[in-house]
Amino acid sequence: MSQEFTADEMMTVAAARSLNDGAKCFVGIGLPSTAANLARRTHAPDLSLIYESGTLGAKPDRLPLSIGDGVLSETADSVISVPEIFNYWLQPGRIDIGFLGGAQVDRFGNINTTVIGGDYTNPKVRLPGAGGAPEIAASCREVLIVMRMSPRSFVDKLDFITSVGYGAGKGDRERLGLRGRGPVKVITDLGVLRPDPETCELTLTTLSPGATVEQAWDSVGWGLKVADELDDQAPPTDEELRVLRELKAAT
Repeated sequence: MSQEFTADEMMTVAAARSLNDGAKCFVGIGLPSTAANLARRTHAPDLSLIYESGTLGAKPDRLPLSIGDGVLSETADSVISVPEIFNYWLQPGRIDIGFLGGAQVDRFGNINTTVIGGDYTNPKVRLPGAGGAPEIAASCREVLIVMRMSPRSFVDKLDFITSVGYGAGKGDRERLGLRGRGPVKVITDLGVLRPDPETCELTLTTLSPGATVEQAWDSVGWGLKVADELDDQAPPTDEELRVLRELKAAT
């Protein structure tokens, strides 16, 4: 029988499983970095991790604390300038997957990491800001978002749009001239949301073990749509949990 696991562990494992071996992945710090490093240690040993600071093919032996953590440059295949990361690798569409988190996300996969409440000049909370996320969301071939689901985070209207998902719906990415496909999954502690093929509105398609549709509805600030046939998320294996816990213990 599998070990006991938390909703956060399930979310991280589900995110890691979404990364294919051999892919080039632009990784954000936090949950995305944990999931990407878990994937590289389990089913995707040739996953190439790219961080905004200019490290290509980083292989950290612990979770980096920031994009400037020395363990990234020490273990990378190559270290290049930040302009080269963006101008040569990211913007021309050479990176397969962008892996992002956020403070808020809306029904069309737009992300806010800038301000909460009030207006831009006088917010209730000023967040770390954009970093490379707008370019990652715009130019990676696909985007994965990993966030814990709550009414504070999954909101009907963002306080600020930092990174564009699908804008106001289908066709907006093309109208804005964005190269990448956009967010193909939002992976949460309760399940997975995917964009509706006709409207691009996020739809619950997969439930995590122990989670319910009612919990998901209560954790979202809009009328969340649910797929006609919901998939069940396979629980973490003992090996996935062992590797994940070793990773987190080494931080």
